[in-house]
Amino acid sequence: MSYSEGMTEPIPFSSALRTRSSDAHSGSEGAGFMADLIKGDGTRDDYIALVAQHWFVYEALEDAAARMRRDPVASVFISDKLTRLPALEADLEFLIGPGWRETIRPLPTTQRYVDRIRRVGATWPGGFVAHHYTRYLGDLSGGQFIGRLMQKRFGFDTNGIGFYLFADIADPKSFKDVYREQLDAAPWDDAEKERVIEEVLLAYRFNTELFEDLARAKSEAIA
Repeated sequence: MSYSEGMTEPIPFSSALRTRSSDAHSGSEGAGFMADLIKGDGTRDDYIALVAQHWFVYEALEDAAARMRRDPVASVFISDKLTRLPALEADLEFLIGPGWRETIRPLPTTQRYVDRIRRVGATWPGGFVAHHYTRYLGDLSGGQFIGRLMQKRFGFDTNGIGFYLFADIADPKSFKDVYREQLDAAPWDDAEKERVIEEVLLAYRFNTELFEDLARAKSEAIA
């Protein structure tokens, strides 16, 4: 497809990406497990389970970022200001204890998600950017609301919600605006842009299915 409006004004790729993924984004946020956490029906253990799965995802994503720093297109999007793994590890140590690594396991969807990130992160810059965009711009958007909500609900100070705190990004909106400008400037043709959008939709699908896995694991633990 062509990213243009009529025959004159081109549609910025970032706008097309946002529009095409809006339903998937809303569906992911509305998945039962996450909806329960947001509404106050989720427990502290539910939150811990979510943080644990995030660790596997971001370990894969940030490992891929280390490799993609050498790529002329993907490297533009990579910033140390976004790095989440140290914060996740500090959160898990606070929430579970120093032996947290021995207690967490990836759920089936998490493993498929991680495998996909590792695959595209080794071979396809556009695919890496799709997952990078989906995670980090989400963290700087709705993630900020979720972090404040979890902080209030479970009585955290900063320990336990460090994942949501971007100390080196004073103005998330400006950071996201620059990121979208970088998306618009990426040297991708229409076919590649379509592939990137499809990968973003896949990332949202993984996210939704991960919430379903978390809900299923919770039900099995209760049964």
